[in-house]
Amino acid sequence: MNSSDKQFEKRARALYQEAAQRVDPVTAGRLRAARRTALQAATTHASAHRRTRVLLPVGALAAMALAALMIWQPAPRSHTDANQQAATATAAEPDNELPPGADSADPGLYQNLDFYSWLAANNSSQTKH
Repeated sequence: MNSSDKQFEKRARALYQEAAQRVDPVTAGRLRAARRTALQAATTHASAHRRTRVLLPVGALAAMALAALMIWQPAPRSHTDANQQAATATAAEPDNELPPGADSADPGLYQNLDFYSWLAANNSSQTKH
């Protein structure tokens, strides 16, 4: 700062002090009320800013966790694995007199129903002999 700036600052400070002493009580009260309102608004703004600073990383972590869960889901089983498991489960079950249900049976079984009828008729005729 040069000397003219220092002189200007001293003059401004002196005028401020003089004006502050000559302010009437009503104006001084309004100035104090305005100061309190401004300080409360600044405090409210600071707390909102603090909340934003906390919520932003929390939201980012939640989004990353959701993305990680979506990416690292177990791979769906292939159709051949399901057929092998169904065949294994069918082989492990004891022979039933009832045919398997349509939802658990192999669709290929229903393609040759005439053959199965013929086979059943021949098996029953062989057991009678």
